[in-house]
Amino acid sequence: MKPIRLMAGFFTVGIWTLGSRILGFVRDAMILALVGPGPLYEAYVVAFRLPNMFRRFFAEGAFNMAFVPMFSKKFEREEDPRAFAEDALSGLASVLIVLTLIAQVGMPWLIFATASGFSGQEQFTLSVEFGRIAFPYVLFISLAALFSGILNATGRFAAAAAAPVVLNIFLIGGMMAAQFFGGDVARALIWMIPVSGAAQLALVWFAAARAGFSLRFKRPRWTPELARLVKIAVPAALAGGVVQINLLVGQQVASYFEDAVGWLYAADRLYQLPLGVVGIAIGVVLLPDLSRRLSAEDHDGARHAFSRAGEVSLALTIPSAVALVAIPLPLVSVLFQRGEMTAEDSRAIALAVAVYGLGLPAFVLQKILQPLFFAREDTTTPFHYALAAMALNAVVAIGLAPFLGWIAPAIATTAAGWAMVVLLVIGGRRFGDVARFDARFRTRIWRICLAAAIMGATLWAAARLFDTALHTGGLRYLALTGLIVLGVVVYFGVAQVIGGVRLAEFAGALRRRRG
Repeated sequence: MKPIRLMAGFFTVGIWTLGSRILGFVRDAMILALVGPGPLYEAYVVAFRLPNMFRRFFAEGAFNMAFVPMFSKKFEREEDPRAFAEDALSGLASVLIVLTLIAQVGMPWLIFATASGFSGQEQFTLSVEFGRIAFPYVLFISLAALFSGILNATGRFAAAAAAPVVLNIFLIGGMMAAQFFGGDVARALIWMIPVSGAAQLALVWFAAARAGFSLRFKRPRWTPELARLVKIAVPAALAGGVVQINLLVGQQVASYFEDAVGWLYAADRLYQLPLGVVGIAIGVVLLPDLSRRLSAEDHDGARHAFSRAGEVSLALTIPSAVALVAIPLPLVSVLFQRGEMTAEDSRAIALAVAVYGLGLPAFVLQKILQPLFFAREDTTTPFHYALAAMALNAVVAIGLAPFLGWIAPAIATTAAGWAMVVLLVIGGRRFGDVARFDARFRTRIWRICLAAAIMGATLWAAARLFDTALHTGGLRYLALTGLIVLGVVVYFGVAQVIGGVRLAEFAGALRRRRG
């Protein structure tokens, strides 16, 4: 994949992800307004996180990290990639069906393991009910992740990137229908989760068929290639499990503080916008590209792709992080505060947003650094690093909770994120120059930071100037839009002048994407 195609693929994934995250904002704002941050919302958060946790564990966090490099190499060498994909599909489906059946029976224990603070409260019973409805989503979305991996490995990013949009369309549509007809909004929301999963699977399944990979289910069989896939996937699964344990530790701590589970989840959704648009897009595009380049022993090309991925992602992530720290309350209050959502809720969520903002560059850097290991089919080393990050997360979250209360899990998440980056950088040194950013990156990164700092100071001052407008009815939407536009203009204007970014390069990648 040429560098311009890498950039174009990044923008394709990024633009679709941006659309999904914007719809996600609409979805979360509707939930907070119609349901509120109380027991129903917290039960929804816990129930929805269960299938998402297992999805990341089985699909994105483990299976795809092993499957995509192996499939990419077979596709590049024309070594019957279809047969390998069908074997993987049948094996994954078998495991997921068994897992789903077990989860239905053991749902009360799963809820206790993830939110023991709900025990004896209304949230616990609701979480068990909602969890049983939502859990089949993991079957559909994990199979969809396999087809997405095939599409990404063959350089077709649009359908896989568009699939998450389907989830938000179904959830928003379900809530709107329930509200219009006077139904139960919370239960309509939960039922739409597995329905949307089936729709996402259908979308990428048909897209893969159009791309020449019309897969069929067959009787699962154990092959040497699947044995190798499992051997690579198990450490990645454990690493993915460590990340999910970090989330569970935070949720467990938060479940002992009133409304904290909902506050942290809402804050998580806000910082996930830049993380999804930038970090996930880079990870999706970079992994198959690095796998192909390293397979062809194109080390110069691999270093260039790695450096451009880091440059582009940090050029977008660093200013986003600065904005989350500089103006968290205007962002939260305008986007979420309405209906059942109060000013107190906004202040709490804004605090968590600022803390997560400090960790945002670390979360994106992980997406860039991990493919250096995964492209070489090395999933064991990142697992060891993830264990160390997990230990730090648990110590900080549990240790600080008696002193700082519900915000401790957010601080722990940020600290663990930076610790993981440090370990990945140190561990990546053994790969040589391929794992080192080039001279162009080193020249531009400090200029990106300077432009972001100037933007942050401007936003902080402007937010105080517009304070009245930001708290006035419909005017607050215009005021927030003005702040965002001001931040974009200041950042890109300063960065262009001092050489941190070149807008012509972004425009070229967008033209390539349209072409």
